[in-house]
Amino acid sequence: MKIFVINPGSTSTKVALFEGTQCLWTETQRYDAAELEPFASVTDQESFRYDRIAQILKDKGVEPSSFAAVVGRGGLLKPIPGGTYRVGARMLEDLKSMAYGSHASNLGAALAVRFAADRKSTRLNSSHSTES
Repeated sequence: MKIFVINPGSTSTKVALFEGTQCLWTETQRYDAAELEPFASVTDQESFRYDRIAQILKDKGVEPSSFAAVVGRGGLLKPIPGGTYRVGARMLEDLKSMAYGSHASNLGAALAVRFAADRKSTRLNSSHSTES
């Protein structure tokens, strides 16, 4: 069971792929101030970071369809007990609005949802025959 983990930080995004509890690989994508300067807010960086992570997966020959789960670390939310939570619309709304603070970790859930959607669409596309 492969688990893809995304950990966005203020000047980097760390990603890792696990098979069960064994880490298969980890990668850190670092950003300098000039790369992040065009973005008015942290939430505006989502597509930029998504594209950079997607390139890492492509370079490693990893298809999102191979993921059993995608995990996004962090995010400034209302006080809740520590643990693992399924991402929902309200969580994404709170993180995007920065209602509880602005930090790059607010992108973790949104990026995880996007890669989880890629995982599903890749599986759907590969299950349909394209014979002519």
